Amino acid sequence: MIRSYVALGDSFTEGVGDDMPDGSVRGWADFVALGLQAASDEPVGYANLAIRGRKLGPIIDEQLAPALALGADLLTFNGGGNDILRPRVSIGWVVDRTMGLVERVLQTDTRPVILAGANPSRNLPLGRVTRKRGNALADAVSAALKGTGVLLVDNWHDESLEDLRYWSADKLHLNALGHARVAANVLTALEVPVPAEWGVEEVEEAGTGGRGRSSIRYYRDYVLPWIGRRLTGRSSGDGRTAKRPTLQPVDA
Repeated sequence: MIRSYVALGDSFTEGVGDDMPDGSVRGWADFVALGLQAASDEPVGYANLAIRGRKLGPIIDEQLAPALALGADLLTFNGGGNDILRPRVSIGWVVDRTMGLVERVLQTDTRPVILAGANPSRNLPLGRVTRKRGNALADAVSAALKGTGVLLVDNWHDESLEDLRYWSADKLHLNALGHARVAANVLTALEVPVPAEWGVEEVEEAGTGGRGRSSIRYYRDYVLPWIGRRLTGRSSGDGRTAKRPTLQPVDA
């Protein structure tokens, strides 16, 4: 039985795109925590150390040690999404660092679960490059994990998640339904029941939505600011701290 859970990662795990009225974000990891609590007769503790904009190196260097110090039963990890969006990336380096994290977690009593992020490339400008890199990364991590007994939740190859209706206005981050879909993938892999009220199946059964056109406003509001941060060495996560740095009871 899982009584405590900690999540590591970037904006995908923090929950960007699943915005709440008070300005906070929710996201798939919060949904997973809710699912774990719904399946348990005992209180479940949940911490989320993810910070948007983080590349793989800082995620591991800044989040892993504090996460292991919590001594949680379950640890989920996703990283590398921001790395493959940069002009240059070494897939081999990303895989090696990911496996280094896995080895460290396996030396503890915490169970690691690795996630491949959802695939936004279908709806992004220059998405073909992102898809090629993402395919290479997901496949390489899957191959590296074989024989380790570590679970990989491969959202990248979940083709239903490419439907535009799962994505927020920036087309880079999932919306509430997209995050719920990822959480359903995680809970299913863990053999934990998925709460029916999340409404994931309604979108899946509706078929594939349109890709939508990238307008001038889209480039102005999302693409150009992203390019500006890259050129100036800034990150959307600058000055931010983890939204849930300690294990806290899940409020079902």
